[in-house]
Amino acid sequence: MRPPRDLRLAVLLLFSAAVLLLAVPAARAQQETEEEEEFSYSLDAENGPAHWGDIKEEWSACGKGNMQSPIDLASPRVSLVRGLGYLNHSYAPANATIVNRGHDIMLKFEGDAGSVSIGGTPYFLRQLHWHSPTEHSVNGRRYDMELHMFHQSAQGKAAVIGVFYEIGAHDAFLHKLEPYLEMIADRKDREEKMGMMDPRGARGKASVYYRYVGSLTTPPCSEGVIWTIVKRVRTVSRHQLELLREAVHDDMEKNARPRQEVNSRDISMFRPSQQNRH
Repeated sequence: MRPPRDLRLAVLLLFSAAVLLLAVPAARAQQETEEEEEFSYSLDAENGPAHWGDIKEEWSACGKGNMQSPIDLASPRVSLVRGLGYLNHSYAPANATIVNRGHDIMLKFEGDAGSVSIGGTPYFLRQLHWHSPTEHSVNGRRYDMELHMFHQSAQGKAAVIGVFYEIGAHDAFLHKLEPYLEMIADRKDREEKMGMMDPRGARGKASVYYRYVGSLTTPPCSEGVIWTIVKRVRTVSRHQLELLREAVHDDMEKNARPRQEVNSRDISMFRPSQQNRH
C-alpha cells in the first residue's frame, strides 16, 4: 500500500531540506573569512600565523591540517603529468567591485565572469586578490607578488589559480585599478564599483603550470582546495606593488602566510610537448 500523496510530498521536502543543510556548511568551509581583523600576518603577534588555529575552533585546520598552503614547489618533488592538459577557461567581462578587506585588496565579480574546467568540473571565478611577497615559492625562491584567482564549483568546492609577479614593467590589468586603489586606500571595508572588468587580462596566456591539493591560505584554512600555480612570472611596477600594499590599513609590509609542510602530497606539472607549444 502506497503512503498518501501528502505524506510522500512532506518526506520529499524534508529530505531536500536536509540535503541543503548539509551542503551549506560544505560550501562555506571553502570560503575565506571576512573577519580579517581577528588575525594578523605578524609572526610575533598573538593572532599571527602560528596561532591562527587557536583563535577559533572552526579555524583549527590552520594549525592541525596536513594539506596546508602555501608550499615550496621544489623540483625534486614535481612530476611531469601531460595528462593534466591545458587550462581550459572561458572567462568573460563582468561587473566588478574593488574592496579593501583590511589585509588585502579584492576585486569581486558580481556577474558571471566565466569559469575554468578542472577534471570536467566547472569552477566559477568569484574574486581576485593579491599577496606580497608571493606565498608559494619555487625551489625556495619567493617573488614580489602573487595573484590569487578564487573559483568555486556549484558544490562549493574551491580552486585557486596563482600567478607570480616580479618588479619590472607595469601590469596593464593593474593599471586599470590604480585610481580606485587610491580611492579606497587605508579605509577598511571601503569599496568602489568599477563597472565591467575582463579577468582574461589578469590570467595571461601561459600554459605551463603546477598542480597540487592544499588549503586556503587565510583562515579557516579549509583543505581540499585545488591549486594551479602558473609557472611564467609576470611583471608589476614598484609603484603598483606599493599601491596594493599601502591601500590596506594593517601597517604590515607583508601579507603572505609562511610556507607549510608538503608532507606526502604529490606536486604535478603540466608542460605541453614540444610540437604542441604555442
